[in-house]
Parts: sequence; structure tokens; C-alpha cells
Amino acid sequence: MVFMGDRATLLETGRFVQRHARNAADEIIEAAGAVDAVLGATAETDAVTENETETEARHRRAAERGDLASMSALGALLLRRGDLDGAEPHLRGATAEGDRAAANNLGVLLHQRGYADEAAGWWRVAAVAGSAPAAHALGRHHRERGDEPAAEYWLRQAAEQGHALGAYALADLLEHRGDVGAERWLRAAAEQGHREAAYRLAMALERRATEAPRGPHATGTRLPVPGAARSAAGAAPGALLPDGPPAAEPVGELAEAEQWFRQAAARGHRRAALHLGAILEQRGELKEAGRWYLSSAKEGEARAACALGFLLRDAGDEESAAVWWLRAAQDGDGNAANALGALHAARGEQQTAERWYRAAMDAGDVNGAYNLGLLCAAQDRIPQAEQWYRRAAYAGHREAANALAVLLLQAGDANGAEPWFSKAAEAGSVDAAFNLGILHAGRDDDRTALVWYERAAAAGHTEAALQVGIAALRDGDEQTAERHLRCAAGGGSAEAAFRLASVLDARRPEPGPAVLGAPREEKSECEEWYERAARQGHRRAQVRVGMLAAARGDLAEADRWYREAAEAGSRNGAFNLGLLLAREGSEREASLWWTRAARAGHGRAALRLALLAARRGELTEGRRWCARAVELGPAEVAERAARLSEALHQELTA
Repeated sequence: MVFMGDRATLLETGRFVQRHARNAADEIIEAAGAVDAVLGATAETDAVTENETETEARHRRAAERGDLASMSALGALLLRRGDLDGAEPHLRGATAEGDRAAANNLGVLLHQRGYADEAAGWWRVAAVAGSAPAAHALGRHHRERGDEPAAEYWLRQAAEQGHALGAYALADLLEHRGDVGAERWLRAAAEQGHREAAYRLAMALERRATEAPRGPHATGTRLPVPGAARSAAGAAPGALLPDGPPAAEPVGELAEAEQWFRQAAARGHRRAALHLGAILEQRGELKEAGRWYLSSAKEGEARAACALGFLLRDAGDEESAAVWWLRAAQDGDGNAANALGALHAARGEQQTAERWYRAAMDAGDVNGAYNLGLLCAAQDRIPQAEQWYRRAAYAGHREAANALAVLLLQAGDANGAEPWFSKAAEAGSVDAAFNLGILHAGRDDDRTALVWYERAAAAGHTEAALQVGIAALRDGDEQTAERHLRCAAGGGSAEAAFRLASVLDARRPEPGPAVLGAPREEKSECEEWYERAARQGHRRAQVRVGMLAAARGDLAEADRWYREAAEAGSRNGAFNLGLLLAREGSEREASLWWTRAARAGHGRAALRLALLAARRGELTEGRRWCARAVELGPAEVAERAARLSEALHQELTA
């Protein structure tokens, strides 16, 4: 194993190809004549103004005259070019004269030829003479052979001389051993521009800041895992998971981590650019996030291409998003393949969607199997859906386990469904916990059902919170009921909003007598909750809002809500609308609504129709509606309807 920075510098065995030789030369060839030369330094200063050919000729002439510095510099130049045969005699000659840089570079040459032990001998000579690059190379040589104490000694020598790669290699060794001193040397390397060190330092800072116990005064925001800003898994075909709310500005170690990510990314580190993009996206800085995703994607980072695709899709550019998803998917990114599958499924291109979901699955993304299940279920291909759900569920996909259990339950296999619901719920599926509640409630095991409802409610499941609220109302625990009903109502449950309003309504004092000229009262909280439920189409809430509006004297508002409820099938709405219309003199229309209500089972509406018929002299019709009212009740209505029917009978037989 080779422990290195950004590029390969040494090989264990075999020949070093030309391109790799040049990369190695860029990193570990020491400049001749430089006492504190650093890695990557080239030959002498006059190389800046002279071209390489002129420089080589000048050094060659001087070397032939026995100039030590030129011999060393010429050897370094030829080594960097990959001319090992040409470089070796010059480097050996300079080394024999005691040139430290030549000894280091001779070690590089021998290592490239595959003579690692001989190379190490010359690196030792150079390192003892104070060569930081040689100490670094020697430290890596010892680490490759498992001699960690020797490796640490020489790497520390290089690091303490300010050698960036030496500091990084020392940090890597210490981190491998769990030594807390690793961060110091990562920081030293990063401060000298080592991009991998900057990236790893940023990761360490972020990890410590986000995983540390957070007390009541802790600040900062947990940052996303790079490349996991979104997922196409688990949504219905064509639907992707939404973003969360923007994160707060980072502070402390998180802010420092971001700066190191930024430095590494600016130096071309593609994973740092990806991670920086994820941080910025979470913070809502989408334009800059996209720039870093693009930079990373162009360097071949598939996860960045995938994330860029999501940004473009959210901006409305679906076609460009598909281009980047395609690029990422072709590079093996399962999330991008899932996104392409969802995109084609939304367009109705089921076969193409299935192909991409399969590609996601082949890439090792279990979400592909789950999405295949969703796709098949949407097409009523239930056996195939069960097959894919089962495959994903066995791989640990909790929502697939829940979906599989739902299919089994719908097929009448409650015993087969329960273990999958349990497995999904224990893995954190909120829907599965709620479904277990339903399953136990269906068995009249209300106590166990409530346990699962409470678990799902605690995780924010709206319908579960409603069920807990209803159970608390049934048990007379109004305080607990109100708390859960507020959660469910806030989550969008119309039934919860209605029940919460009913709880609040029951606490209201009886209204006093109306005072002429008194200002109209503001709407109470309970009325606001009734209205919220009414706007969502809750018929009982619509009727109650109409009643409250009528009590305030707002007859137009009452008419609107009664009518909306009645047209949706509410018999109480139809009856109340009839009362309102009758009071306004529209008896004919009132009769129509009462007829609708009576036919839906409203006894009072039937009695009203009987009275209308009696007043019009339609006695037989009146007795028919009386009979309907007696049948429907309640008791008070039935009693009055019976008396009216008897009176009509006497009138008919008089």
C-alpha cells in the first residue's frame, strides 16, 4: 500500500510508465543546490528565463567540466523527463561528491527501476544530510514494509522541516493509529496548500462538530453528507423527496471546516467541491452550490453530477438535469439512475423508467428495487410489485418492507404482513408504525394499537397523532387530546382541526343576549380551526362554521358554508340551508333542500316537509312525510310527527 497525497509517487514493483514517472518527478525530485528544497521544486532559478533545451545544454557543459551543482541539476532534469539512463550517471557522480539532492534523486530513480532497497539506502544518505523529500520518501518506504516506528521517525523529520507531503503522510500514519496528534499535521500540510490534507482536516472538524454531544447552549447546524443532498428513492414514480428548510449559518468548527473544504475545492479536489456544494445548497446558496457541483462533476465526480441534476430540475430545467443524471448514471451512480427512472415514469415512459431503476439496482442501490415495486404497483402488476418490494425489504429497505406488508394485508394475509410492518417500524418507518396501529385496532387490541400510534405520532405522523387524540378524548384526558389534535391539525388533518375546534368550542361560555349596536365579536380560535377544516372540505366543520356565522348575523357567510356542505352531501347542511332560506322567504328552495336532507335520513327535515304539506292542504303528502319523520327520529321529532300525522288523519276522515 502506498500512502500519499494527491498523486501516486512510488510503486511497489514493476516499471514506472512515462506519465507516472513525470508525476513522481513533480513531487519528489529535489532541486539541486537548494538547502531547504521542497517537493515539486524544479531546477535552478535561471530555468524561469531559459527554455529547457538551453538549460540542459548549459548544465551539460558545466557538468562535463566537473561542476557538482550542474551534474545534480542535469540529473534531476533528465529524471523529470523520464530519461532514467541519461540521468543515472550524472546523479551517481554528484552523489559521490556528497550532493544531498542528487542522493535523493538517485533514490527516486532506483525506486522507479524497481530497486526499492537500494533506493532506500540513498534516501537515508540524503535524509541524514537534511533532505526533507528524502526523509518523506524513506518514511513511506518503511511504512510500506510495515515498519511503523521507522516510518514515523522519518516522516516526522520531513514534517518538522515544513515538508507538506511529509506532514500529510505523518498525519495519515497517526490517524491510522488513532493518535490525536494527526490533526496537527493535517493542518500543517493544509496550510502549505496540500489539498487532500485540507479536505481531510475539514472532514475531521465537521465530524467532531456534528457528532459531539450537544448541550442546551450548543449552536451550529449538522451538515449534509456530500452527495446525499437528495434522493430519488422512496417516492412514487416521478416524485422526488423535497428539500428541508434552509440551514443556519455555520459557526465555530463548522465554519472552519467549510473554509478548508473551500480551499481544497479551489485547488481542484473534486470531493471537497462536492461537499462544499452540499453545504451551500443546504444553506440556500444555490447558485454557488451549482458552481461547485459543476466543478466537481467536470472532474468526474458522479455524485456531484447527480446533485447538479437535482438543482437544475428544481430550477425548472428538466432537460439539463437529465443530461447530468445520465452522465452520473453512466458512471455508476444509483441515485442518478433512480432520478432518471422517476423522470421517465412521470412522462409515462414506463419501459425506460424500468430500465433505469434496474440500472440503479445493478449499481448497488436498493432503492432501484423499491422504485421498481412502486412502478409495478402503479400498473396493477401486483405479483411483480411484491417481488421487487420483497427484494428491497430483504436488503433492509424499510419503506419497501412497509409496502410489502401493505400488499400482503390487502391480499388478506394479516399474519404475513405483521412481521414486515414490525421490521419496517423498528427500522424507523413512521408509516409502518402507524400501519401496525391500524392492524391491532382491527383486532380490537386498542392498547397495542395506541402504543404504535403514539410512536408514529412522536415522529410527526399526522394521522397517528389524530388517533392518539381521539383515544385521549375517549379516556377523558382532554389536555393530552388537545396536544395531539393540535399536532395533527397543524399537519393538515381536517378531522383533527374539527375535533380540536370542538374541544375548544365546548369551553366557550354561553353567549349573552345580543345588544343592539354592539360591535361584532372577533372570530374565536375554535372558529378559526372550524374554518380550516371547512376549507379542506370537512362537511361537519362547514355546517358548524355556517352556524357560527348565522349566530353573528352574517347570513351570507352562513348560506355559503351551508350550501357547500349540502352540495357535498351533508344532510345537516341541507337542513340548515333550508331553515335559512325559509326565514328569508324562499320556501320553495327550502323545500328542495329539506327533501334532499330527508331522503338522506334527516328526521327534522322530514317533519318540516310534513308541516309544509299540511299548510298547503296536501294532507296525504303530509302524512307520508310524518311517517318518514317517525321512522327517522329522534324521539322528540318522532313524537311530534306522530301527533301531526294523527291530526292529519282526523282531518282526512272528518
